[in-house]
Amino acid sequence: MNANPMSQLTEADVETFGRELDGIREEVMNSRGESDRRYLLRVIRLQRWMALGSRLVMLAAVACHPSWQHAIASWPVFGALLGTGVVMLGLAKILENMEIGHNVLHAQWDWMKDPNINSATWEWDHACPADQWKHSHNVMHHTWTNVLGKDRDVGYGMLRVTEAQPWHRFYLLQPLSSAVMALAFEWFIAIHDLEINRLLAGRRSWSEARAMLARVRWKAWRQILKDYVLWPALAGPFFLWILAANACANVIRNLWTFVVIFCGHFPAGVHHFRARDVENETRGGWYVRQLLGSCNIEGGAVFHLLTGNLSHQIEHHLFPDMPSNRYAQVAPRVRALAERYGLPYNTGRLGHQFATTVGKLVRLSLPPARPLRFENAPS
Repeated sequence: MNANPMSQLTEADVETFGRELDGIREEVMNSRGESDRRYLLRVIRLQRWMALGSRLVMLAAVACHPSWQHAIASWPVFGALLGTGVVMLGLAKILENMEIGHNVLHAQWDWMKDPNINSATWEWDHACPADQWKHSHNVMHHTWTNVLGKDRDVGYGMLRVTEAQPWHRFYLLQPLSSAVMALAFEWFIAIHDLEINRLLAGRRSWSEARAMLARVRWKAWRQILKDYVLWPALAGPFFLWILAANACANVIRNLWTFVVIFCGHFPAGVHHFRARDVENETRGGWYVRQLLGSCNIEGGAVFHLLTGNLSHQIEHHLFPDMPSNRYAQVAPRVRALAERYGLPYNTGRLGHQFATTVGKLVRLSLPPARPLRFENAPS
């Protein structure tokens, strides 16, 4: 078992660490202004033009289908245009969900006082209702990061991601179930706050979940109607082609979201906690837990944009309401601070973080060959 990284810190060290992070946060939050607002508005414009452009390219593909028998109609032209439209739409959905929707719903941009870009009013292009996502993610996950029994994002109720989770033969299917989750990630997130495993086990009543189910049905039908009925209907006899293209774009978004989120939470070296570890937790202790329970992914500016800046997962967990465009600015300071206090700063290229995540999912799907231990946990 890895040595407890907090064992070398005194209570005073932990609180001083926390105050230094508070200072970084206060400095950035006090400097928010017009350049930040322009950044967000540029991203929103880019996303909306990309979404509209993708639909127009798909319709242009329909106009070039060989069945029309005009000069430019051919399978290569049709396929190239339709594929371009799919990729553009997938990227537009990624931007909307990750750099815009996720961060707006974290109240990162409420300071702008824009009624159309506010955590209380924003509804994103996603199957999960925004209000339910804010509860399961903002409240439960960010408050109780990696605390077993409190953070429902630890395995999402169906995956074993730490040796502290008791093994069950169901986990033998984990390589397959994680692949299914990746392909349909938005739909798993849509029902995440319902806690289906507790409902099926009788630990939560269906009457309690009825109102939530109604909201999920409303949002699910809204997404299905938009992507799989109305937009395909504009293509007339090519309805099924556009339906399939929209489905492919959603899969692109789901796969990318799955990879980024899993690489931010489950690579080798990430720490997990027991409920007793966070009893009487101070703000400094909460900061340390966020640092130990999160992982970064290294890359360039475009890569960070497409991850919604969740490639800076450590900074996001330390400062969830800080505008995402500032994470790259504060990351070197956070890393230097962690090193000064002898705390690990888990970061690596996407390939490395994903490989260790997949390796862990496969390894933990198998029955333990030795008595269970609490992986990387503070004692």
